[in-house]
Amino acid sequence: SCLQLGLERFHGVCILGFNAAEWFIADIGAILAGGLAVGIYTTSSPEACHYVAENCDANVIVVENHKQLQKILEIEHKLPLLKAIIMYGEEPREKRPNLYSWEQFMDLADHVTDNSLMDIIASQKPNQCCTLIYTSGTTGQPKGVMLSHDNLTWTAAAAGRFIQLTDGTEKQERVVSYLPLSHIAAQMIDIWLPLTYGAQVFFAQPDALKGTLVDTLREVRPTAFLGVPRVWEKMEEKMKCVGAKSSALKRTVASWAKEVGLQTNLKRMNGNTEVPVNFRLARHLVYKKVRKALGLDRCTKCYTGAAPITKETLEFFLSLNIPVYELYGMSESSGPQTISLPHAFRITSCGKEITGCRTLIHEPDGEGNGEICFSGRHVFMGYLNMEEKTKEAIDKDGWLHSGDLGKIDKDGFLYITGRIKELIITAGGENIPPVPIEDAVKEAVPIISNAMLVGDKAKFLAMLLTLKCQVNEENGEPGDDLTPEAIEYCCKLGSKATKVSEIISSKDQAVYAAIQKGISAVNDRAVSNAQKVQKWALLEKDFSLFGGELGPTMKLKRTAVAQKYKDQIDRFYTDADTPT
Repeated sequence: SCLQLGLERFHGVCILGFNAAEWFIADIGAILAGGLAVGIYTTSSPEACHYVAENCDANVIVVENHKQLQKILEIEHKLPLLKAIIMYGEEPREKRPNLYSWEQFMDLADHVTDNSLMDIIASQKPNQCCTLIYTSGTTGQPKGVMLSHDNLTWTAAAAGRFIQLTDGTEKQERVVSYLPLSHIAAQMIDIWLPLTYGAQVFFAQPDALKGTLVDTLREVRPTAFLGVPRVWEKMEEKMKCVGAKSSALKRTVASWAKEVGLQTNLKRMNGNTEVPVNFRLARHLVYKKVRKALGLDRCTKCYTGAAPITKETLEFFLSLNIPVYELYGMSESSGPQTISLPHAFRITSCGKEITGCRTLIHEPDGEGNGEICFSGRHVFMGYLNMEEKTKEAIDKDGWLHSGDLGKIDKDGFLYITGRIKELIITAGGENIPPVPIEDAVKEAVPIISNAMLVGDKAKFLAMLLTLKCQVNEENGEPGDDLTPEAIEYCCKLGSKATKVSEIISSKDQAVYAAIQKGISAVNDRAVSNAQKVQKWALLEKDFSLFGGELGPTMKLKRTAVAQKYKDQIDRFYTDADTPT
């Protein structure tokens, strides 16, 4: 059908819509027809869609529904190479030239012979580009990551072998497709691994991330599941919420089971495999029920990746006998580079390199921290039409520079300690990675949802904080009402607050004192005075994709936050009382 529409070699087929069988079909069809498969984030503005479609010389754009179609119609006049638009989730409401329903699109196939398709497939080579992944530019315009046939097929086979996926001929693995398919992680887990190993894929509802994901998990009961940190955090919040409402006896049993679970699993992590009697009892009374409630009762492979996760969340699930294995990689490495395994994981480590992938710590400091670099058959071809940017990413020896800082311990486990670009360099010249300090504050003050450290080129560090609040299910906009967990926390402090605005407008003494106490405790453990948080401010709105502070994988967009709250940040440094 793509060929009948006039898809030319190495021209883009853009796909804009939520995960569905048609998404996969369009993607693989585009590749076999000699085009490039290109996902576009569903949250993209018309301008962002135009940037991608123009950049990849798109001949065809596939959209899910009327809402996404409107974006394309708005920019269509600026895309001279566009030949057709296809809609898969709904029937088009009006007839337009070059607009096809999915059925009409499928019918076009009758006009092209199998032989002409086979000739095109036969002419393709493993080292040619077949997919573009646009990196969600937290800095500057998105870059089109060119992945070859070999990048995708080799990585899927190598990663599947490494995590010991079962071949479909023996027993089918089951996965739920819900993360944005324009992202490499979802493509690897939902398309390329299942294709290689014959796994079964189930599609979640489009509002999965707003709360229906757990219903789908309970229905499907997947054997492998990747959640971005925000998904695991939301599950944790929900479970704590339910826990807070249960009877005293249930709470006592649960905290006993969690203590047993954490200790047993930490011992197991360090090589002690004996299973104590109390652990068996706890498994029967608590862990099995929790897994069933989450739909993870068959899931032996629970993963997290795409953004940093806190130690607190990992330990919470570990205490319930749900080890969540961290993995690490980037679009430019076709997805994974290191993966944690049941018999080889360390809490807060991203695991060990996949067989066939090599890791180098570039210019390590005294503690072994340096830039993490990759090499292997999973390393991308380059950025589309961006030779200079490609040379910045891949050095002359073929090492891909990740921009992440990390170290490898004596057992080969990789730990990520920060991003080079997000390092705060104070006026005194100290290099400070913000994430460990932010995580420590969130752990010390459970009511805090997001924390962002500032202080680049400044005399001292300050911090922007947001509170845990209810979120609008429809559009993901954070509201003013505190979460039940946060209200309970306020109550314990002696505060009657139920809204973010109440705490801020009255400068709620109990809450402000608790936050200061938590920050002081973090400061007491600081490596140097330069690493202490001297000032902080509560913001009225939590960070969100809706507000532009978080990217599609819920990564903090520091530059966006710094611009949005510039006045507040400036006030930290203009107020007379400069801390000593």
